[in-house]
Order: sequence, then C-alpha cells, then structure tokens
Amino acid sequence: MENSVRPYYVPVGNEERVFLAAFGQGLPIMLKGPTGCGKTRFVEAMAHQAGRPLITVACHDDLSTADLVGRYLLQGGETRWVDGPLTRAVREGAICYLDEVVEARQDTTVVLHPLADHRRQLPIDRLGTTLDAAEGFCLVVSYNPGYQSVLKDLKDSTRQRMIAIELGYPPAEIEEKIIAVEACADQRAAAQLVRIGRAVRQADAPGLREVASTRVLISAAKLIAQGLAPREAALAAIAGPLTDDPLVAANLAAVIDAYVQE
Repeated sequence: MENSVRPYYVPVGNEERVFLAAFGQGLPIMLKGPTGCGKTRFVEAMAHQAGRPLITVACHDDLSTADLVGRYLLQGGETRWVDGPLTRAVREGAICYLDEVVEARQDTTVVLHPLADHRRQLPIDRLGTTLDAAEGFCLVVSYNPGYQSVLKDLKDSTRQRMIAIELGYPPAEIEEKIIAVEACADQRAAAQLVRIGRAVRQADAPGLREVASTRVLISAAKLIAQGLAPREAALAAIAGPLTDDPLVAANLAAVIDAYVQE
C-alpha cells in the first residue's frame, strides 16, 4: 500500500479532512453527490491515505443480505461458508464502500445498523455469531440525491448514524486540471470541454435526467487525445450517453456547437 501511487484526486473543500477525522474515530461516512462527480475516486484516494484496503460493492435492486454478509456454497463436494464483501472488510479491517447504496433493498441495508453505531458489530445469523469490526474497518456509502424518492432513499435511522460529506462538480479551473491530467489532454481542449459541461448543467432541458458529469468530459478529452475532432468527441461522449431523445440530442448538439472550436 505504501509503495503504491495515490489515486489522483483534487480536493475542492474540506472533504479530505472530514473523511480522515471520521475514519480516525471509526465513524461511518455517507457521500452525497451527482453521478460522475468523483465519489469513487475520492474513496480510493482516502483509502490510500488511511493505509487501508478498499472493498467496493456496486449496489443494485437484487442485492441481498447474503450477497453482503456471505452464504453457504457447495465447493468440492462440501458445503462451506463463504464470506461476503462486507464480512471480509469487517474481518480484515478494510474500508467497505457501498456505491449507490439506495439501490439496494431496505431490508438489506438494515444489516448495516449495528456496524454503523457504537457497537461496530456484524451479526451473522446463518453462523450464529457476531463479529467485532477489526481495527481500521470503515463503512462508506454513497448515493445521488438527484434520484431521491419515497421508495429509494436511506432510512432516517441509517442516515443519522453517519457523517455526511457532500461532493459536487468542481470549479472550472479545478475541473480543467482534472480533465487534463486524467485524459493526458492539452489545456485548450480541457477548457473547451469544461465550458460545454457547465453550459449543459445550466441549461433548462426538459427530458434530460442527468447533466454532463466530470466523467463524461474526461471521456471526451480521451477521444480528442486519440485524434477525434472536438465536436465529434463531444457528441459521442457527452450528448450520446445523456439522452436517446432526438429533440434533446439536437439541443445538446447546439450547445456543443456553440462552444467547440475545431
């Protein structure tokens, strides 16, 4: 861990200090922010900074308690218990990152409660045992508030166990730097793409569920670095992934045309 290179992350505010303070006290952390703003990269950088292994779980509708905790499986003709990612993190003292946690069923996330308070314990009913979290264990969850609904939101009893860190898209000068570094792109192309991204975010475009994230701007910059023209790259990496609606796509193309200089 100490010989590896820290994942590239540029802080915008005090998010690193808050994360490390919470980690030092064994407090669970909740990251809130839009799609593609750098939540996962932030956790990777913080795991490196804290010197802990990182176990990531991409949450989804069918995620069950057994998927997180573990289950009995038939291996080599024998039935054996196999730890899930959450149990491995508890045993090893790793950081367990549940990405887009609200996508998981609420009956699944209840298993987090004894881990997220003073007990720091994981009951494993199938084994009839309760694990104490090893030193260094930290629970981190993330979600996109833009997708909040009555059916998909964290329970108040879960939220109030956690330290909240809000992340957003970075200021223009920082976003340009991130794009230039991540895509090995020149500053002019990065600046152009940031202007496009900010215009899309500020546009009142009915039917557009998501805006242009830092992630899609990096993808566009990589296409430009590979030789595609800026307009061609922006249409493929920004407009295309954001919508299937022809009218919305045409509006996005108009925004791109207004800011692209070939």
